[in-house]
Amino acid sequence: MKKAISIASVAGISLALAACDTTDDASSDATANTVEQPAAEALEDVTEEPVEDANASAPAEEIEGPPAVTQEVATEAADQGAAVAADAQSALDAIEAAEAAEAAEAADNLDAALDDAAPVAEETGD
Repeated sequence: MKKAISIASVAGISLALAACDTTDDASSDATANTVEQPAAEALEDVTEEPVEDANASAPAEEIEGPPAVTQEVATEAADQGAAVAADAQSALDAIEAAEAAEAAEAADNLDAALDDAAPVAEETGD
């Protein structure tokens, strides 16, 4: 059902995009004359000389980095990270154990169903 909904939504979006399409050729409007001429016209009236910016060559301001980390803080952060990793591994182990137990139960149920079906098949001759 989810696949059908996904396919239908992709098809709908494709049709919507196709409906928005136009057949105008954009390359005919972007010729060198139409692009370069407005830029040249904008610069025709400029008569002032450029002015030097006094601050342009000034040294950059010093940027402070993060504060120094002490060995104690770094060790505490590493210990906390190790604890989180251990908790995550424990959770993963629990999930894997639950999945294994579920698979074993399903296999037992299948074996029981096959055992129940075997006498019926022998009686009917199948």
